[in-house]
Amino acid sequence: MTTELIDCRFAEIDQWPTISAVEAMLEGHMAALAAIRSQSEMIAAAADAAAIRLGPAGRLIYAGAGTSGRIAVQDGVELYPTFNWPRSRLVFLMAGGLAALVESAEGAEDDAEEGKRQVSTNQVGANDVVIGVAASGSTPFTVAVIRAAKERGALTVGLSSNIGSQLEAQAEFGICVQTGSEVIAGSTRMKAGTAQKVVLNTLSTAIMLRRGLVFNGMMVNLRISNEKLLARGHAMIRTLAGVDQIAAEHALEQADRRVLPAVLIALGADRNEADRLITANNGNPRAAITAMQTSKETDA
Repeated sequence: MTTELIDCRFAEIDQWPTISAVEAMLEGHMAALAAIRSQSEMIAAAADAAAIRLGPAGRLIYAGAGTSGRIAVQDGVELYPTFNWPRSRLVFLMAGGLAALVESAEGAEDDAEEGKRQVSTNQVGANDVVIGVAASGSTPFTVAVIRAAKERGALTVGLSSNIGSQLEAQAEFGICVQTGSEVIAGSTRMKAGTAQKVVLNTLSTAIMLRRGLVFNGMMVNLRISNEKLLARGHAMIRTLAGVDQIAAEHALEQADRRVLPAVLIALGADRNEADRLITANNGNPRAAITAMQTSKETDA
């Protein structure tokens, strides 16, 4: 596996000046980013297929072990506050359980039976999308999850850094970013980890785009949980509804701090109508706002 190779260029990195070591590591991260471009088409194809497969009730399921699992969980947990993706439609299958997020459980990655068990316990099915992440592409737990999920009809995506891996072969969509050897041999929290973070971020955001959860480049489904996000919500309402600050604040309060219904309220809907439009358009902001604007034009 190329991720395990020792690169002779860095054999004495522990004796280098710190600035030289830092620059070498940064060059590695930039190379990892450049390597992702070759996978653009596969990432886009996976996003398109996932957006369709999820339908009205399907779940996004992330699976991994060690560093890869932690990076996968980090991506998934951001979908609720950013896009209001329901927590009930997010599942994390982590080798060693979620406790392994904060305490290493390296041996757990070899437990293929546990991977199959977690798939069964969580009743993975045909409406679900399972994303398995493993730099090596051979982690028994993660490969077993993808294999078992595929057998149960789920759409599967495998993300690895070694071409021709088991994970790539088992997944319906195999994304392989060849990051090569690490500055510190085998430390895949470095280049490989960087690639994983960027690919997952890009993939999940593209899925949300195709699910219609973004409007005019704005995350109008975000969850307002602090003052910064409150100000962002007001700004989106002002922009999308063409109203002033006072009207934006009033609309957002009427909508219980939910931006999309607040936009519809600012455009002239009452709260019940706003909720009805959102439901009728499957939560799609563009469709709901367009329906509201069309209704106004018809009434006029």
